[in-house]
Amino acid sequence: MTKPFAFLILGTSALLACSNAALEASSGEKKPERPAAPTNVSRLYNETCSGCHGENGQGGGAGTKSFLTVEKFSQDTDKLFFETIKNGRKEMGMEAFGGTLSDPEIWALVVHIREMQYRSLRESLGPKQENGVFTTNRAKYTIETVLDTDQGLKTPWSIAWLPDGKGLITNKSGELLVFEGSKVVSQVQGIPKSLDMGQGGLMEVSPHPDYAKNGWIYLSYTEPLATNPQVGFTKFVRGKIDFSGEKPVWKDQQTIFQAKPEEYVNSGIHFGSRIAFDGKGHVYFCLGERGNGPLAQDLTKPNGKTYRLNEDGTVPSDNPFAGSNASKGELAAVWTYGHRNPQGLVFGLDGKLYETEHAPRGGDELNEIVKGSNYGWPVVSFGIEYNDSPHSVPWPDATQNFKMPLLRWLPSIAACGLDVVKGPMFAGWKGDLVAGGLAGNIVQRVRIKDGKVLETETVVLGMGRVRDVQCGPDGAIYVVLNDPNKVVKLIEQK
Repeated sequence: MTKPFAFLILGTSALLACSNAALEASSGEKKPERPAAPTNVSRLYNETCSGCHGENGQGGGAGTKSFLTVEKFSQDTDKLFFETIKNGRKEMGMEAFGGTLSDPEIWALVVHIREMQYRSLRESLGPKQENGVFTTNRAKYTIETVLDTDQGLKTPWSIAWLPDGKGLITNKSGELLVFEGSKVVSQVQGIPKSLDMGQGGLMEVSPHPDYAKNGWIYLSYTEPLATNPQVGFTKFVRGKIDFSGEKPVWKDQQTIFQAKPEEYVNSGIHFGSRIAFDGKGHVYFCLGERGNGPLAQDLTKPNGKTYRLNEDGTVPSDNPFAGSNASKGELAAVWTYGHRNPQGLVFGLDGKLYETEHAPRGGDELNEIVKGSNYGWPVVSFGIEYNDSPHSVPWPDATQNFKMPLLRWLPSIAACGLDVVKGPMFAGWKGDLVAGGLAGNIVQRVRIKDGKVLETETVVLGMGRVRDVQCGPDGAIYVVLNDPNKVVKLIEQK
């Protein structure tokens, strides 16, 4: 790295000091000091690093090597990059920047480098295709369209199946559709009114695992406040669909969870939400922090949490903040906290609960959800701010008992949709997670064993914004896309 950045700061500070002094002298009064502008990370890299490492990380200046290799893109090198910038590498002629840059600024440079690496490597990381057959580790498959753009899909959000073969799919705009094969055949009448606001609307649909016996179907949606329909909050309900008439009808609705009216807001972001069942009588679901990060750390507020309830919405007595454990008004339904915007939730075949969530710019997370744990948002994050300024460092200090992610995505994929491969197709992937990403237009396969990520690979790339990923009853992997609004599926080829 080159050294002009420190001199630039000193020169700018001196110039501002002279200007302020002149203003004070001319006006006869002292002017209030303007707060320092946040660091622009791209400018910081260009002024501080590009002279040696190249504008795009390609290396070359002063004999430096390229950043743009798969090995250097690995998550395992995060701390190496951070510590190298902070402490320098004297044997390589690189000075330490820990004395002139804060830790968040140094981490922001690492994020910037990760973005450069991904731009260069993205296409090479995707699956190989020949004659319509995709080849990745452990599997070959084709991708076929299930529901095309002419089937009334409007930002489709979630997909699920009933035991008789019917499929259900939600539109964010508020419709619950029924499909059979490659055709939408009806729309469920009487669905609760949802508020299609920003990222919110009608979201998750999840039949109970024992649907054949009890008929329950769970929904999440943005409920408008009765006294002000322009504000809303994510609500979870269950009900049944009566298929006996000419059109299917929603009935017998029960509320599973809703926030207090005073907690409804007009923010259009970070609603969550996904639903999972443990097979032991409990339902789990997740909520985003609605754009108010600090509330994710407040156990008296619903924002930025995962929840565990009995399937009828009552609170289990062994929840971490229930009963005598709730000493300061904590919400008894909370299972974990410190989340930003969770949009993936599933139990693996190993019995563990996994979650994916959006970080800000960079640093989306795959987490193992463990009772009572704090996942750190907004105190720590692997990402930076959308305005290209630092946020924090990703690692907690000795006083912070945060649960760290199993996997972080840098740059962000806008994690959305998560399932486990169950079979009978894709035997070589059985037990692996498949995770989608909106901004990344991506589905990745993730293999985890004993709390460690052993494999990751991209299995879908560039087909559209991935909203949901589900392993269907036939074993194919179904992918719900936005832009274009359609559903496709991966079919294994022997």
